[in-house]
Amino acid sequence: MTTLPDEVRALLDTPEFAVLATAEPDGRAQLSVMWVGRDGDDLVMATKRGRRKVRNLERDPNATVLVYDRARPTRYVEIRGTAKITDEDARALIDRLARSYTGRDHSVGDPAEERDRVVVRITPDRVRFQA
Repeated sequence: MTTLPDEVRALLDTPEFAVLATAEPDGRAQLSVMWVGRDGDDLVMATKRGRRKVRNLERDPNATVLVYDRARPTRYVEIRGTAKITDEDARALIDRLARSYTGRDHSVGDPAEERDRVVVRITPDRVRFQA
């Protein structure tokens, strides 16, 4: 496990979008733009269980996340790590992330779809920060 430097923590604690890269079965990259949060040094994201990124991470837990500062695009962090799909409180996470990114709780469409939420928890192995 890698400890995140303070500059990386500060960037992750602002509502900047993340690009999550996972590996498709044929080795190609599958990219998803996502909200990202932090739990200590782990990155956390909420998604739905049936999505490609979840299937990819269940097969190959290696993940890469890229976050850049929209005000200064040359300031970014690339984090490579190992992902786990968990059943921890995804509803609380999606609300926390929605408040950070939009200023309000996540709006629920179909309640049946919300039951299938999971948390993607990524433990960093390598961190590359460009100031």
